[in-house]
Amino acid sequence: MNKYIPINKGNYSMETHEREMLFDKYRSEGWELEYRQYRDNWDKFPKSFYVNEYPLLVDLELSTLCNIKCPMCYTITDEFKNKIKTGFMDIDLFKIIIDEIGNKVPAIRLSLRGESTLHPDFIETIRYARSKGIKEISTLTNGSNLTESFIKKMVDAGIDWITISIDGIGKIYEKIRRPLKFKETLDKIKMLDRIKKERNLHKPVIKIQSIWPAIKENPESYYNLFSPIVDLIAFNPLIDYLSKDKDILYEKNFSCPQLYQRLVVGSDGNVMACSNDECGSNIIGNANNEKIKEIWHGEKLTKIRGIHKIDNGFLAIDVCKKCYIPRLTEDNETACVNGRKFIIKNYVNRTQKIGE
Repeated sequence: MNKYIPINKGNYSMETHEREMLFDKYRSEGWELEYRQYRDNWDKFPKSFYVNEYPLLVDLELSTLCNIKCPMCYTITDEFKNKIKTGFMDIDLFKIIIDEIGNKVPAIRLSLRGESTLHPDFIETIRYARSKGIKEISTLTNGSNLTESFIKKMVDAGIDWITISIDGIGKIYEKIRRPLKFKETLDKIKMLDRIKKERNLHKPVIKIQSIWPAIKENPESYYNLFSPIVDLIAFNPLIDYLSKDKDILYEKNFSCPQLYQRLVVGSDGNVMACSNDECGSNIIGNANNEKIKEIWHGEKLTKIRGIHKIDNGFLAIDVCKKCYIPRLTEDNETACVNGRKFIIKNYVNRTQKIGE
C-alpha cells in the first residue's frame, strides 16, 4: 500500500546536527534502550499500520484555559468559544488514567489547547506520573508561570521536557503573545538554564519554537539569542488555525500517523482521535467511563484507521480535511543561520501573515 505518512510534519528544527543529537541524548537519559525503541516505534508503527497494545504517547490536557490571547490561535475563534467548555482536568481522573497506563505507555504530554501550568495540581501531576513509571513527561507552555519557585518544583517533581512558545523577539513577541513581555520571558528561560547548570542537570531539556513569520526577518538573531540557554530551537509555518483557507491542496494518498502513535484526552475526559482536533469535532470515547486501552482499540478509532487506509479516504472526515498534516507543502523559501541554509516548507495557498 503506497501511502504518504509524514512523521512529525509541521515543526522544523533550526539546529545543527550535533545539537540535535545532544538533545536526543539528554532526552533519553536514564532510559536509553527503551527510548530508542520508543522512537523507532514512533516511526515504524504508522508505516506498518500496526496498532500496539497501548499508544506510545498520551496527551493529557490539564487545562483548556489560557491566560494570553494570540492573534493566530484557534482559542480566540467563535467556534472554539461556543463548543469548548474551558476548565481543568480533574486530578482524580488524571490519576485513574495514569494508574492504567503507567509502565505501559512510554510518554505523556500534559498540554493541548490551554496553558497547562495554570492547573492547580500541575506539580502533583508530574510527581504522580513519575511515581507510576511514565518514562517521559513533557509539556508545552507560554512560560508565564515560570517563576524560580515553580521551576524548582517542576524539576524536583521530575519533568523531562519543556517546550516554550516564543514567537519572535522584542516588540514582535509582545504584539503576538499579549500581554507577556519579552524581557521577562527571556529572563525566565535564563533562570531555568541557570537552575539546571547549578544542579548539574541535563533535564528538563528545553525546546523553544516560533511561528515562522515572527522570525523570518531575523532568524539568525533569534537563534543566536537563545541557543546558549536552550537545548533545541524550532519553528513552524503558520497553520490555518482560524479556518479561513478555501483553496486547500492535499498530498496524494495521505494516511495519518497519529492514529498509531498517540491518544488525546481533553480536560473534560473526552478523547479525540488526534491532537489537531481543536474543537473536539471527532470524539471517540470518554476517559471518565472507559479505559484508555478500550478506546485505543475501540470501534470508532478502528473505523477512522480504516477510512485512512482508503485512497484519499481522509477527505471523508471533516476534521481531517481541515488538518495541516495532509496539506500539500512547497519548498518556496530558504533562510540562513550562521552559514547554514535550510528550507521553509510552507503550505500551498496558505498566507504567512499573522492573524490571517
